[in-house]
Amino acid sequence: MGSKITVESIMGMKGKKKIVAVTAYDYTTARICDRAGVDIILVGDSAAMVMLGYKSTTPISMEEMLVFCKAVSRAREHAMVVADMPFMSYQISMEDALYNACRFIKEGNADAVKVEGGREFKHVVEAIVDAGIPVMGHIGLKPQTAPLWHGYKVQGKVVDDASRLIEDAVAIEEAGAFSIVLEQVTYEVAEMISSRLSIPTIGIGSGSSCDGQVLVLHDMLGLYEYSPRFVKRYADLSSIIAEALTRYRDDVLNARFPGEEHTFHMDAKEYERLKATSIAMDAMRSERKNQEQKGGGERGEESINK
Repeated sequence: MGSKITVESIMGMKGKKKIVAVTAYDYTTARICDRAGVDIILVGDSAAMVMLGYKSTTPISMEEMLVFCKAVSRAREHAMVVADMPFMSYQISMEDALYNACRFIKEGNADAVKVEGGREFKHVVEAIVDAGIPVMGHIGLKPQTAPLWHGYKVQGKVVDDASRLIEDAVAIEEAGAFSIVLEQVTYEVAEMISSRLSIPTIGIGSGSSCDGQVLVLHDMLGLYEYSPRFVKRYADLSSIIAEALTRYRDDVLNARFPGEEHTFHMDAKEYERLKATSIAMDAMRSERKNQEQKGGGERGEESINK
């Protein structure tokens, strides 16, 4: 599979090799992703929805994100781990932004952080990069705030919107980001941004002209009840898991599980000794109980006589 993927590796793929990225939030899944040969495992704030059951990505906290990040980082050997900066972890102050980015590196053992936003967060990206932490940008649809404004709409459908997206992309590159996610951006705008920037673009619902692609694992594997139009489902694990659980339930109810092949046994001689010991212990308990009952009766008679 080769050596560990680094920032330099990702930047070197621009125009040469497509970048493969996927989300993961736990050790077991991240291990599978790493062994499958993905380049980037994104510990996405999408965990808010697919792991914690929130209606959007907005509510998830730094502490929750760090738990997921630590688990993923323990699993990877090859892939680069990028951690999503959750809502309010960098919007309040520069001190918060730097502190939280550093926590992902120091505590979460991530390789980089992802910052959602365009020109308005150029100074945040610059500060984090100046602190020595690689940053992946994220423009287009911004899930952290989309529900507060116009919803989950395709970006770049008209000239003014497209121009703004291009300016955002240029600003994030100038800030020092090593790559940038384009979410739900029209093909034409994504192609223009990808050709204009020297850093890789990673698309999610933004067409094939991007330098790489990222998908939410639960969407592509059919584990989440809703998936966007741009997602290709590579499996329907929900149905497979439900079928397996139904079979397990039926086996337990009908005493088919556990079978002999799942059962451990004592040595025959040890079992005979255990039975003899058990008989002796039962006899001792019975004798003790009889004595206690007899003693209780005698005390009762003495009380009545008094």
